[in-house]
Amino acid sequence: MLAIEEEFVGSGFCLFLAGGISKCPDWQKTVTAALDDLDVTVCNPRRSNSPLHDPNAETAQVGWEYRHLRRADLVVFWFPESSTSHQPIALYELGRLVGEGGALVVGTDPGYVRRTNVVAQLSLARPELQIYTTLQDTIEASRTAIRASR
Repeated sequence: MLAIEEEFVGSGFCLFLAGGISKCPDWQKTVTAALDDLDVTVCNPRRSNSPLHDPNAETAQVGWEYRHLRRADLVVFWFPESSTSHQPIALYELGRLVGEGGALVVGTDPGYVRRTNVVAQLSLARPELQIYTTLQDTIEASRTAIRASR
């Protein structure tokens, strides 16, 4: 498995880690480590060295995420516990991908401030999707989805 911050143009199974970044724990690191035994490329939008003072950095980040979300064979969303961090960009990305019908695994911690909204919206738009309540269950569902795709 390769967690990347650069452009992925290779072949093979591609998994995108979508969800909370701002004011959130580094859950992406946990997922990447848990899936390390699988032959997948993990696209992780959390940057280890984000150039905060570069005015073009945010635009470049949004473009990178847009391209890789469209390239991914599976998108895993995790919304960590937070009573204040709504993660609006992740919510937008989830809504867009739900409308496009792509392969998704979605989890929200019970303490995520918008969990009720995510569950209600997905029960209407994609009732076949199970919404997981722990990161571990979300990881296991991701493993199952990857195996099923092969």
